[in-house]
Amino acid sequence: MLATSLAILAALLLVTPTLVLLRRLRRAKQQLAQHRALLDALPEGLLLVDRDGRIDVHNAAAARLLGHPAATLQGTPLQRWLPPSGEHATTPARRHLLLPADGKPQRLEVSRITAATHGHAVVLTQATAVQDDPVEAVERFKRSQYFACIGTWDWSIDSDMLYWSEAIYGMFGFKVGEVTPSYELFCSCVHPDDREQVRAGERRCIETGHNHDEEYRVIWPDGSIHWLRETGNVVKDANGQPIRMMGVVRDISEEKASVSRLKKIARHDPLTGLPNRLLLEESLTQALARARSNATRVALVFIDLNGFKQINDKHGHAVGDQVLVGTAQRLLQTLRESDMVARLGGDEFVVVIEGLTRNKSPHDEAQMIGEKILQQLSQPLSLGNASHQVGASLGIALYPEHGPNIDSLIHIADQAMYAAKRNGNNQYCLGMANTGEPCPLSPAP
Repeated sequence: MLATSLAILAALLLVTPTLVLLRRLRRAKQQLAQHRALLDALPEGLLLVDRDGRIDVHNAAAARLLGHPAATLQGTPLQRWLPPSGEHATTPARRHLLLPADGKPQRLEVSRITAATHGHAVVLTQATAVQDDPVEAVERFKRSQYFACIGTWDWSIDSDMLYWSEAIYGMFGFKVGEVTPSYELFCSCVHPDDREQVRAGERRCIETGHNHDEEYRVIWPDGSIHWLRETGNVVKDANGQPIRMMGVVRDISEEKASVSRLKKIARHDPLTGLPNRLLLEESLTQALARARSNATRVALVFIDLNGFKQINDKHGHAVGDQVLVGTAQRLLQTLRESDMVARLGGDEFVVVIEGLTRNKSPHDEAQMIGEKILQQLSQPLSLGNASHQVGASLGIALYPEHGPNIDSLIHIADQAMYAAKRNGNNQYCLGMANTGEPCPLSPAP
């Protein structure tokens, strides 16, 4: 019995230190976890670096601020994540760096602290943005308005008082401070044809409260015309009465010029600059509408050059292009400014002559037109030191004799042109309505 008791006592003496150690180990792990949680909760990044320059301990904020939130930094060289302290440093202990984080660059403040038991510690703090100087901010705003061609305006409705930002002066052709802005000055600068439109837009904004958005032209002191776009809205007092209008104005002259160039490209032949088929049909539609209203006649002339292919094949496309350009110039010089000359492509041209009286017979009208055009086109064309002979075949259709619309006139003029070509060089032919057979006329002398 005594022996058993002694054995139990001996076992207790052996187990007790082990239990104490286990309790201390468990308490140390709990404290370590608490310290780890505190480190990870810090917004600042903390790096403990050993004497070999490798990261021994870091918290989550350090990885995030270095742009690698999912990376494990432990055991890696510090220089892999931060430039050596000799670069970009203002002082050995503190410096600012611009590092990528979350896909965007951010400025970090890096502080170095010497540790007694470690090599050193590094603290990373996201640098706070420096507030802009108000004077510099105003100057920056003015410059941005100038380069963006945008200005702000403020008009007191009940008076002539008008405020312009500096950028607006140049939009009206003035230097800053050269004139005193006023509503009267503004109206005098707006193109006379656009003034009523602008005033109507302002009245509509004041009465309805809807946004004001107008495009208009202004005339500069040098006489040049520029396009502006103005947007704004009304400002009301405590009683809901409109007292001011405020908004912005933008120079859209270059945009208008670009649109105009695109429209010209879309409606004109790039080689000769003449209207193409699209513009021809638009203009012919308008000419027929005027002829119906004024009881006048319209002549549609299809022109096909003879001998052009031989010139193109023998002398090359460059010479062929010059022949086409020369033919276009001859047609323009032959006809009135109110008449239209178009190029359909290849060596085919179309002439639209409107405002003709119906006193002449269709035969006499066609004869006068055909002989006038062929007299010019049948002459040799001089290009450089060479002279080229180009003939032409003309097909003529008249409104209202040959049809009431574009399709009928184009069809008859086209058929008449082929009939003239079958009769030889430098012939013109007047189309015949209803019969479908064009009637050839005498060639030009």
